[in-house]
Amino acid sequence: MNEGNSPLTNEWWLPRHPRSARRARAYLRVLADVWRLQDEVAETAVLILSELTANACVHARVPRGRHVRTRCLLFAGRLRIEVADASELMPEPRAAGPEDENGRGLALVAALADDWGTYPRPYGIGKVVWFELKLASTHSAGVRFLERAVT
Repeated sequence: MNEGNSPLTNEWWLPRHPRSARRARAYLRVLADVWRLQDEVAETAVLILSELTANACVHARVPRGRHVRTRCLLFAGRLRIEVADASELMPEPRAAGPEDENGRGLALVAALADDWGTYPRPYGIGKVVWFELKLASTHSAGVRFLERAVT
C-alpha cells in the first residue's frame, strides 16, 4: 500500500517539431484532469510546459530523430515537470528588448514557477529543464486518495 511517499508520475516523448508544444499542452490538460489539479495550477503548468517544449524543439541543436521527453511528478504538495532534450547547451535567461520577438521564455518560467532549474541528463547526452508549482493544501488529501486508488 502506498502511504503517500511515492510520487505519481507520467511521461511522454514528442518529436522535435513545432506542433509538439501544442501536443504537450493537450497531454498535460488531460493529466491535470486525471490528477484533479486546481485550475490555476493546471493552467500555469500548461503555459510553462509550452514554453519549455517550444524551447527544446526550436533551440536544441541536435541530430535528426532526437525527441523531447516530458516527465510529470505529483508529490508532497508539489507538481514537478521536467523537459529533457539532447542538447548539451544549458539555457540562460536573457533580457529581451521591447522589439525582440524571442528571449522571454525563461523569464516567464522564473516569474510563474515556485522553483525551476536545469541539470545535465545523468545517463546520456543532453539536459533537463524543470519547474515546480506548489499545490493548495486542500489538494494534498486528494492526491493521497488517488495514490491509494492507483496502488
